[in-house]
Amino acid sequence: MTDQRADLEWRDSGVPVSLRFDDPYYSLDDGVAETRHVFLSGNDLPDRFRDGFHVAELGFGTGLNFLVTLAAWRDAGVAGRLQFTSFEAFPLPFADLEKALGHFDGLPVEVFKENDGRLASSITGPDFDLRIVEGDARDTLPKWDGAADAWYLDGFSPAKNPELWGDELMTSVGDHTAQGGTFATYTAAGFVRRALETAGFEIERTSGFGRKRHMTRGVLR
Repeated sequence: MTDQRADLEWRDSGVPVSLRFDDPYYSLDDGVAETRHVFLSGNDLPDRFRDGFHVAELGFGTGLNFLVTLAAWRDAGVAGRLQFTSFEAFPLPFADLEKALGHFDGLPVEVFKENDGRLASSITGPDFDLRIVEGDARDTLPKWDGAADAWYLDGFSPAKNPELWGDELMTSVGDHTAQGGTFATYTAAGFVRRALETAGFEIERTSGFGRKRHMTRGVLR
């Protein structure tokens, strides 16, 4: 890719919207509630948390999913470390990330570290290890040596960002999932469900968040 910038505009509500994909970075209604419903509950978290539990994500965005997950980890009182790996093609400038997160109270935003105007790609805290893999996930995920216990599939809308939902990439998601691992995503698009089923997941369509009637979750067979 020749242009790795995240071009955005700000809605009156303070929600950042990607100009590249014409899609908001999180729910216009309540981003934190959306993350809890779709990604935490969709992966049966925090009940499955344990030392070394590994969450992987397609689309880091503002970092909201990570912060909500870390807050849930800490609230659950889990001993040990949370592992979190996110794949992001168009990282936000640190100033935009801070502005987007400034609308939410009670999140551990202080764990983020700036590196030359951008979020540091690797951050280690007292109870977590965060790694952000920059670049096209179609190239970077197949080379990853990790396996996730839970996947957050949170790219922009499949209708507007189909590259992040294709068959080969969903196969890579399955290939990099631990035994009994799960995924959750806000979308219920048929071609995404079929690709994940082909990748080895048992698929379940459940109630979505807010204005979305359905979402999708699954467990690796």
